[in-house]
Amino acid sequence: MNARAMVKRQRIQAVVIGASAGGVDALLKLLSGLPASFGLPVVVVLHLAEDRDSQLAEIFRNHTLMEVREAADKESLAPGTLYFAPPGYHLLIEKEHSFSLSSEAPVNFSRPSIDVLMESAADAYGAHLAGILLTGANADGAAGLAKIGQQGGLAVVQDPAEAQMPTMPEAAIRQRQPDLILDLKSIRSLLLEMGKNSC
Repeated sequence: MNARAMVKRQRIQAVVIGASAGGVDALLKLLSGLPASFGLPVVVVLHLAEDRDSQLAEIFRNHTLMEVREAADKESLAPGTLYFAPPGYHLLIEKEHSFSLSSEAPVNFSRPSIDVLMESAADAYGAHLAGILLTGANADGAAGLAKIGQQGGLAVVQDPAEAQMPTMPEAAIRQRQPDLILDLKSIRSLLLEMGKNSC
């Protein structure tokens, strides 16, 4: 089944994305220019130092027409909005599709952890979730993406040959074969297709 057919079949309701080393560049290529009419919430965990404020929302506001903000505790997910996990907190998605922040111990040396976001999102959205794992230098996200696949969601990994740091995508591919292994240009096309299908 091709990527477009997969997207149509899944009826995606939300997208979660994880990245670490090299992630800002990869995310700019992926998300720049996404239209204000993009019909899904997009939630991103990018590993950041806990001791400094995140500038991600400000950076991406200049590159996309979507609403962009840092996710807040108890906030409901809204379509056409790009959310970033705040530094120093795990970001979870609850069953009623709202955010929850947690200061529990780091997972895979990371807080926020990609695994924590993806596993909670898989529980909340089941087969109607798309998970995308990009460049990174550790194995965070491999278990979370595997859970998305197990729950019937769409699991997508950046081609390790293209990734600035291939460790993270390689770990995900080893843990559970994803639905799709694509370069950033193809993942972007897939995202645009998801946005169109949600309308």
